[in-house]
Amino acid sequence: MIPWLTQSHQFPPVDSALAEPNGLLAAGGDLGVERLLAAYRCGIFPWYSPGEPLLWWSPDPRMVLFPNELKISRSLARTLRRAGYTICLDSAFDLVMAACAAPRKGNPGTWISPEMQTAYLRLHELGYGHSVETWVGEGDRKVLIGGLYGVAIGRVFYGESMFARVSDASKIALAHLCRWLEKRGFAVIDCQMNTAHLVSLGAREIPRHEFLAGLARWTGSGDAAERWPQDAANGLFHQAS
Repeated sequence: MIPWLTQSHQFPPVDSALAEPNGLLAAGGDLGVERLLAAYRCGIFPWYSPGEPLLWWSPDPRMVLFPNELKISRSLARTLRRAGYTICLDSAFDLVMAACAAPRKGNPGTWISPEMQTAYLRLHELGYGHSVETWVGEGDRKVLIGGLYGVAIGRVFYGESMFARVSDASKIALAHLCRWLEKRGFAVIDCQMNTAHLVSLGAREIPRHEFLAGLARWTGSGDAAERWPQDAANGLFHQAS
């Protein structure tokens, strides 16, 4: 059994999380800013489907991507060198979340509920939630074709979800995120769960205790919470080509 949290309850120790399903730690509580920030700093994240109670997770091992270990295929490298897209930071957080929540082929459901969107938009307003967007076109013809969002605390970026309406559009956003995070001195991107897609991009598993030890160092240093400059990541690969 896992504990049920009320608004006043703290999270249980992460080493009490279940082995099956891997990492299930607690249920209940709320999606308030203080609760979410405390969870991320402890290596805990919310993940639940509509109709379920709010569930909290801390899997072992933990899937992470170190920004300098991103694998860029030859075809993606060619795409990154083209000037046919624009990368923006924090210019359309709400649109990115909505796109990530939209039904996908073979998977009509979503865990990014309206309550989750409201909670993470609040984190964005406070400078913790961030989006990376891939756009094509200009002016009134500018179209969002892919992107990702997550939460930044100290030198850790906690990735939440990504989407692509055009091939490689989310990978383009991820590549620019990695380069931007390297420039800012970030240590790691938390990917949470192991997937073949993440492995193909260079993510790997590390023991939970190692991840938590890193969080104790990484979340206590780095820039304060703030909106990221909209154009700061645009052209990072164009300039390098």
